[in-house]
Amino acid sequence: MQVFSISQSSFRSLRYFILLCVCMGAVTVFAQKKTDTAGKVPVNLKGARTLEVVQTDSGDITKLLGDVALVQGETSMFCDSAYLNVAKNNVEAFGNVRVLQPGSEGQSDYMRYVGNQKLAFMKGNVMLTDGKSHLWSEELTYSTATKVGVYTQGGTLQDSTTTLSSNAGTYDTKSKDSRFTGEVIVTDPQYEIVSDDMGYNTETKIVTFYAPSVVTSDSSVLRTSCGTYDTKNELAHFTCRSSILNKEQYVEADKIDHNRKTGVGKATGNVIAIDTIQHTTLYCGNADFNEKKKTMLATIKPVLKQVNDKDSLFIRADTFYSAPVPNPGDTATIKKTITKKNKKGKKEIVTEQVAVDTVAADSSRPRYFIGYHHVLIFSDSLQGKCDSISYTQKDSVMRMMYDPIVWSRKSQITGDTILLYTDSSKIKKIYVPNNAFVASQSGPDKAGLFDQVQGKTLTGYFKDGNIDYMLVKPDAQTIYYAKDEHDAYLGVNQVTSLRMKVYFKDQSIHRIIYEQDVKSKMTPLNKADLSGMKLSRFKWLPELRPKSKEQLFE
Repeated sequence: MQVFSISQSSFRSLRYFILLCVCMGAVTVFAQKKTDTAGKVPVNLKGARTLEVVQTDSGDITKLLGDVALVQGETSMFCDSAYLNVAKNNVEAFGNVRVLQPGSEGQSDYMRYVGNQKLAFMKGNVMLTDGKSHLWSEELTYSTATKVGVYTQGGTLQDSTTTLSSNAGTYDTKSKDSRFTGEVIVTDPQYEIVSDDMGYNTETKIVTFYAPSVVTSDSSVLRTSCGTYDTKNELAHFTCRSSILNKEQYVEADKIDHNRKTGVGKATGNVIAIDTIQHTTLYCGNADFNEKKKTMLATIKPVLKQVNDKDSLFIRADTFYSAPVPNPGDTATIKKTITKKNKKGKKEIVTEQVAVDTVAADSSRPRYFIGYHHVLIFSDSLQGKCDSISYTQKDSVMRMMYDPIVWSRKSQITGDTILLYTDSSKIKKIYVPNNAFVASQSGPDKAGLFDQVQGKTLTGYFKDGNIDYMLVKPDAQTIYYAKDEHDAYLGVNQVTSLRMKVYFKDQSIHRIIYEQDVKSKMTPLNKADLSGMKLSRFKWLPELRPKSKEQLFE
C-alpha cells in the first residue's frame, strides 16, 4: 500500500486537479458499469485542510482531514475527517458530522454514506431536524433522496410543545409524517398518549393510531386501536371499538367522534354509556352527547338500565334523551361590550345584555330521562308498557304516559297516566291519578275469572317487589271472587263504595275493605253470568307484557 500526502499550503494549487481526477474517475466508472450507475450522482469534494490518497486493493481512497466539505446534488455534508471512495461513490465521515438539505439538517458523531443509494447511516448523538421539529437517536438511517429517517434502537421526537419517544420510528422531514412503534409515549401540556403503534404529523399535529392506545388529559381518558386524534383542535375520530371515560361518564362504541373543546361527541354501533355517579347504563345503536352540558340523545333501540344490588330495572324506547335537572340559576344575563355598526354605517361601542348558559359541572347533580314511543319496562318484580316515559333522579318518579300498563306478578294496572315511585331500581309506590283499573287473575287461566278494581285514583304500595296493598278512591268499584278458608269459591261479590283498601297475598287479591256508601251484591258462582262479570274499564292484555329483559334488546 502506498500513501501520498499533501499539506494545506499545497492543497489550493492541486484542488482543481484532484477534482478533475475525481470527475474523470467517475466518468471511467460510468463507462465500465453503465447499467449499474446510470442516473446516479457522484459525491464531490468541496474542501478540506489536508488530504491523503491511499491506494488499496479495492481502489484509491481519499483521506480528508479538517473542515471537510462534500456535496451531492442539493445535499451538503460536513465533518472533521472522512474517507472518500470515488469508485464506489461512498463516504465514511467522523466527528461533527452534518448533512444539510433545503428544509432539513442531520447531525451525528459518525456517518457512512452510500452515494449511489443516497443513504446515510448515522450513529452517535444523532439529530434530525426540519427547523421546527427535532428527532434524536443513537442510530439513524437517513435517505437524502426521500428525506426520510429511520431508527430502530430508540428515539425521541420533539416539536414546540410535544415530546414523543419510542423504540423504533420513521420520520419524513418533507411531508412531516412520522410512524412510531414499541413503547410509544407522547407527552404534552394538554395530554399524554401511550401506544404500541402510532403515526404523527408535526405540521398538522394529527395522531394516527394503529394499535391499542390511551390518550389521557385532565378531564378524560380515550382508548382506541385505530383512528385519528387532532391534538391541535382536540378532535377525536376513532373508527373501531373505542371508549371515552371522564369523571361522570363512560362511553364505549364501535365508532366515536369527539370534540374535546366543545364537549360534543357522537358514538355509533353497540354503544354502552355508563353514568358512574347515578349508576345507570344506556345501551343503543347511536348516541349524541355533550360532556359540558351533560346531555345525551340515544337512538336505534336504546335500553336504559337502572342498577341495584339485587335487581335491575330496564327501560326500552325508540329514543332516549338525558340531561341534568334544570335549576333557576342555569341561565344568567351579563353585560357585554361589543363594537357594531349603527344605521349610518359607522362603528360604535355599545353594551348589551347577553344570556349565558351557566349549567354547573356538578357530578352529583340529578338527571332526567325522557323515552319516546314504544316504551317497554322490565324488572324481575314489575313489567310495563306505554308510549312515552319520563324519569327524574331528583324525585325518583317514573311517569308513564299514553296507554300505560303495569304488570306485577298476577296483577295488571292501567290508567290515563301511571306514576312509579322508585328507590334505586326498586318500585316503592304506584299512583294512577285518573281512570284507575286493576285486574288480577283468579284461578287457572282457562277459567277466565278476574278480580277487578276500578276508581278515579289508585295508590299502591310495594313490599319486597310485590304489591302489598292499595287505596282506591273515589267511586271505587270491585268484582271479587270470594273464597272460603279451603280456597273454594263462595260466589262473586260486586261492590261499590266511596273508597276501598285492597290487600294482596301470594300475588293475588286477598281481602278488600270497603269504606263509606258501601253497596254490595253477592251472587253464587253457579248463578252468575261469569262472561259478563266485567267492569267498564276491563282489559286483559298479557300478550303485550314483556317476558324477559332479552326481549327489550331484540
